[in-house]
Amino acid sequence: MNTYPTRSVTIGKRVKPQKPRADFPLYAHNVGKWAKTIRGKTYFFGRWEDPEGALTEYLDQKDDLYAGRTPGAKGGLMLRELCNAYIKSKHIKLDAGQLSPRSFVDYDHACRVLLDEFGPTKKVLDLRPKDFEKLYSRLSRKHGVSTLGREIIATRSLFKYAFESDMIERPVKFGPTFCGPSKQDLRKAKSKAQQANGKNLFAAEEIRRLLDAASPGLKAMIFLGINGGLGNSDCSSLPLSALDLDAGWLDYARVKTGVNRKIPLWSETITALRQVISTRRLPADDADADLVFLTKFGLRWVRDGFEETKKLGKTIIKSKTDNQLAKTFGKLLDELDLRRRGIGFYALRHTFETIAGRSKDQVAVDAVMGHVDSSMAAEYRHGIDENRLKAVVDHVHNWLYHQSREENKKI
Repeated sequence: MNTYPTRSVTIGKRVKPQKPRADFPLYAHNVGKWAKTIRGKTYFFGRWEDPEGALTEYLDQKDDLYAGRTPGAKGGLMLRELCNAYIKSKHIKLDAGQLSPRSFVDYDHACRVLLDEFGPTKKVLDLRPKDFEKLYSRLSRKHGVSTLGREIIATRSLFKYAFESDMIERPVKFGPTFCGPSKQDLRKAKSKAQQANGKNLFAAEEIRRLLDAASPGLKAMIFLGINGGLGNSDCSSLPLSALDLDAGWLDYARVKTGVNRKIPLWSETITALRQVISTRRLPADDADADLVFLTKFGLRWVRDGFEETKKLGKTIIKSKTDNQLAKTFGKLLDELDLRRRGIGFYALRHTFETIAGRSKDQVAVDAVMGHVDSSMAAEYRHGIDENRLKAVVDHVHNWLYHQSREENKKI
């Protein structure tokens, strides 16, 4: 299990600052923080950029440190203790299959950002809105709107866990600044990206070129992407038991949300899937024995994980994703000169949603896509007529193979 020691990692190669004044009790350590050696041990208190903040932290802890006590032992939960408990709880969910390795790495990263910003011995209930305002400023300079939102959600989740687990007696106050981007912010970021790189969509002619040039396995996955909006992980995890090729249906919960969906399959999709299944390789792992798609080495097309390494006594966790589907599809885009920023296999899902939406039956589109529907109508709706599902995918099929030049320009 991962734990968080007091020592921090080295921060780049920068010029070590001088003490702000002669009586300043701390010295600048090579790791990028202000430090003090007490009873033969080095303690760290704050970043070089904030000497006064480091001094405040030192003065708050010095009596405990000189007395040989753990700082904050009498004053409440420390940030390091919270992070250790939080990551332990995420390990439990990871082992139970309720959390993806990528999400686990994101939560671990959020903890490390907090420890680096505030220090491991910072008392959780001493954190104030102004502290999170400074953290927001730091994160917003480093990340775009979407990534910033994910960082904030992961951070707030940590402190929500502390309160709901009775580790602190009151919720932490974040202030009005430390919140995720608004829908308006997301729209502006999306519009800016589209202006710079174009829409994250394929034209019908581009998809036909991809299908003509793709290998059998990739061709079948492209069909699933534009026939029913399956993404990378959906294709990689698709079990044989989800397919009824004789009846022409795919019955498969979306990997990301767990929402059940039933997708009518085109005749072209069924033909491509039959070819893949007939030439399917043996799996390298018995756990993948029921998967439709395997690489030439018998592996999953998308494998998410993480690796733990030790450095200076500190455990470093990094995500380790091998997305062969994204890589193989990217090579095909390059071969056909279709590569542009923001375009990948997942753009097939965007394209399906956009074209299917023109069928004017968004409820059926959402059912095929596997979207979460939290509306009151969804509480009372028990299934959708299969003819509505077929009408949606047939609309996309007609667009792909029979649309006019004018319709293609609408993309």
